[in-house]
Amino acid sequence: MRNRIRRAEREGMGMLTVTVHGEKREVAEGTTYEAVAAGYQKEYEDLIAVVCVDGKIRELFKKVKKDCSIEFFTLRDQVGYKTYVRTATMLFLKGVFDVFGAEAAQGACVEFSVGHGLYVNTWNRIPSNAENAQKLKARMKELADAKTRVMKKSYSLEDAMELFAAHHMEDKAKLFRYRMSSTVNIYEIEGYFDYYYGYMLPHAGYVKWFDVVPYEKGFMLLLPTREHPTSVAPFSERRKLFETMEVSAEWGKRVSIETVGDLNDQICRGSMSELILIQEAEQERKIGEIARDIVNSGNIKFVMIAGPSSSGKTSFSHRLSIQLRSMGKAPHPIALDDYFVDRERTPRDEKGDYNFECLEAVDVKQFNEDMTRLLAGERVELPSFNFKIGRREYRGNYRQLGEDDILVIEGIHGLNEKMSYALPEESKYKIYISALTTLNIDGHNRIPTTDGRLLRRMVRDARTRGSSAQRTLQMWSSVRRGEEENIFPFQEGADAMFNSALIYELAVLKPFAEPLLFQIPKDSPEYHEAKRLLKFLNYFLSVPSESLPNNSICREFIGGSCFHV
Repeated sequence: MRNRIRRAEREGMGMLTVTVHGEKREVAEGTTYEAVAAGYQKEYEDLIAVVCVDGKIRELFKKVKKDCSIEFFTLRDQVGYKTYVRTATMLFLKGVFDVFGAEAAQGACVEFSVGHGLYVNTWNRIPSNAENAQKLKARMKELADAKTRVMKKSYSLEDAMELFAAHHMEDKAKLFRYRMSSTVNIYEIEGYFDYYYGYMLPHAGYVKWFDVVPYEKGFMLLLPTREHPTSVAPFSERRKLFETMEVSAEWGKRVSIETVGDLNDQICRGSMSELILIQEAEQERKIGEIARDIVNSGNIKFVMIAGPSSSGKTSFSHRLSIQLRSMGKAPHPIALDDYFVDRERTPRDEKGDYNFECLEAVDVKQFNEDMTRLLAGERVELPSFNFKIGRREYRGNYRQLGEDDILVIEGIHGLNEKMSYALPEESKYKIYISALTTLNIDGHNRIPTTDGRLLRRMVRDARTRGSSAQRTLQMWSSVRRGEEENIFPFQEGADAMFNSALIYELAVLKPFAEPLLFQIPKDSPEYHEAKRLLKFLNYFLSVPSESLPNNSICREFIGGSCFHV
């Protein structure tokens, strides 16, 4: 009773207790979390971006209203980094608004990421040149130097729809039609209003590291990475990747689905069965074109397929093999995983865990010896890796290449020349595959391609391995690091790129993923990411999986595939 009285007296004085790192500190009621963070910033190597208050993420401009426990997240943390990217994007669009006018900002589309840059398509309404890029960069820097505030206000759903309709931002008004909540949070920077999915920094001064370069019909907004959050690397051209994503984005325009609102409209009209068949046919056409190119490329004996996790490599290799068979070839699948070194020889990462994704985890020498002998016409027994005991085994799987035989080799190192150093270049055809999402939430809120792949993997791992969503999230940063080191640096060396993303798949994955995400406990480190993904999936109406053909790449993850995947 005495403690309650003292607490009431203290709160009456307007003082509250915040606990940071187990240390209690008194602050005035109404103090911003930004002010609290300022007292601890020197203890952190990287900029504090958001706070976690009693288990809930809060933006720094929010105020302390009760006794609470606080944890800080910096730009090196996923939630902090995403907050930086989001705020930098709005700052860029505010620059477009100020320098080139409201119409240019409203019509600009943040389409997708290429490397460490965000491609903002301005449709040539703004000439894409160095002079205009410098103008945008200069205006962003002015706003940053002035620490221009980012304001947040809650609108009723009806008022928000009216606001964006009046500003000719129909994509946002359409998105809100499918919102279940009655209110929407709108952000403002000096008269420029926008909607963003996620948290924001309190003012433009936090956006210290960025660059703007002209590119195609718009500009690349270059930003730091989580690993190096205080520097921006020079723009690195990834022409094949960009063109692959552009083709997919153009296809979305042709079927009138560029945003989640467009997709939800189609679902409500009951036209999804037809759309599914159309896109599946489009993917099959592209697979056929790749197969034809392989056949026409000379005496190709090794088709090397590589791509990041959950790209649909296995289903793709099966469908490609069917196309090759239809053209008179005899394809044979080989998994590079079967050439893993025995478990005790597998390298370990800095945490002491097995690093299955580095090149040293594969017996590169044995692979090249076997493939060289096959190319010479010899009969070779190929290995199978027993993952239960961590050993390579030989079970009588003999191969000998005839005139029409082709080995379809799938694995994360397929594009790395060190993996197939002994094979003549003219005998190889390299394919990069990834789920390159080009559907956006709206014109200014892109969907990261990693989110689609993460949800794919989560659903598949739960179905085939009994893994929880929490375990998938725990592993994801390590998986992503392996991709950055072993896959992405070699993607531009591919002879062909294939985008396995399906424009409707997130609506199909939703009912499978949501129950898995809800199981993640609130007190776990993965809870915040699970909550983010659940909020993200809320934008989508669900699509039943019954309409999917049994050879769809999506079936590799939700089940029901006609292939052994």
